Amino acid sequence: MKYRTLKPFPPGFLWGASTSAYQVEGAWNEDGKGPSVIDVMPSHPEGTTDFTVASDHYHRFAEDVALFSELGLTAYRFSIAWTRIIPDGDGEINAAGVAFYHRLIDALVAAGIEPIVTMYHFDLPAALDAKGGWVNRATVDAFARFSEVLFAEYGDKVTYWLTINEQNMMILYGEAIGTIKAGMPKSAIYQANHHMMLAQAKATNLCHDLVPHGLIGPAPNIALCYPATCHPEDVLAADDFNAIRNWLYTDMAVLGRYNSVAWAYLEELGATPEIAEGDLELLASARPDFLAFNYYASHAVARPSGTESDVAGGDQQIAVGEAGVYAGVTNEYLPKTEFGWEIDPVGFRNTFRALWDRYHLPLLVTENGLGAFDKLEDGQVHDGYRIDYLRDHIEQIQWAISDGVDVLGYSPWSAIDLVSTHQGAAKRYGFVYVNREEFDLLDLARYRKDSFAWYAKVIASQGADLS
Repeated sequence: MKYRTLKPFPPGFLWGASTSAYQVEGAWNEDGKGPSVIDVMPSHPEGTTDFTVASDHYHRFAEDVALFSELGLTAYRFSIAWTRIIPDGDGEINAAGVAFYHRLIDALVAAGIEPIVTMYHFDLPAALDAKGGWVNRATVDAFARFSEVLFAEYGDKVTYWLTINEQNMMILYGEAIGTIKAGMPKSAIYQANHHMMLAQAKATNLCHDLVPHGLIGPAPNIALCYPATCHPEDVLAADDFNAIRNWLYTDMAVLGRYNSVAWAYLEELGATPEIAEGDLELLASARPDFLAFNYYASHAVARPSGTESDVAGGDQQIAVGEAGVYAGVTNEYLPKTEFGWEIDPVGFRNTFRALWDRYHLPLLVTENGLGAFDKLEDGQVHDGYRIDYLRDHIEQIQWAISDGVDVLGYSPWSAIDLVSTHQGAAKRYGFVYVNREEFDLLDLARYRKDSFAWYAKVIASQGADLS
């Protein structure tokens, strides 16, 4: 639908940007921090660097927060490293780690920037992983205790809480991300998924109990899937993929129950999780205050052909088929990034509408952005391609608002250059350039990109000036 007049962004709209602890902080073993599964992950087969220094945000956070303030951010979405707070995941609390996040949060609040805290962003404590990780039900209680520590320490300063970042990506593409061991059977993977859902429910209830003003929600990666054609079986395949990729996670988080199509899929796989007494009641008891989601690209699938080509694909943003269920296909109507990810701003609006119609919860965008091989030349980075991407997606947020969707805010990926999960430091997303190369840290100096000035103008105009 086209509107003659678009509704403005609402008062109090959160204009933010995002990072995660392991990708930006560095200082992976300083001040008592324990190792996470990311820290002990072997080098990526493409040869990308590790995350030991990343963007050195741990030591330079004051400089970075000053840049965020200059940018005009009214929100900053970041994650707290579990192993910086509890080095082994379930043992002693590390006072130095607790103090670091107090300093960061205090700096944000002093700058008028709303902290949006992600409690878990891929970086499970390695000590818990050695005990079975999320397949071990004990990890549920360990996460609940971790959440209690966070709420006790920071609850008086933080309003917005995110439980688990991209749980669906950890389950569906965990081997690529480094959160699932190669060869793990589907039954174990979906048992881990069940336990993560339980942990999320416990954290949600604890937030409501311990942080009276707190608002909490999940942060999956949600993107609508299109059928390759109007063939009814292609439409059915797309519906199956939406259930498996999207609704399994959001139905549980919001409605407190397993999606029926996704459950039938698990039954067909022989991968239904063991559900203990009281699990379903716990899941049904947790009610989020909003639904956060990450969006980079839509997907397209076709009916399965029964050949090996059905399962060909790339990473979590490139649909990978599954034998007998769907086949990932390229959407010929969409351009692609340098990394093969399709660009679909209208799909962003479609996803907003689907989530709002399904759940009627306020929506918060916690990731959206363009990764590229940015070049620093004479102290400048001319990233007009990123401006174009962000402009097109912000325009679609306003269309979604005009559709009647309640949108809380927008925190694109990323506030500052960081180490990408797949392509290391070479793949850049930030408004701020960090002067380092893949295997040479250089001086880690910060430079404002062209997109920095552009986004500052967008924020200052409350989204009215996207030129």
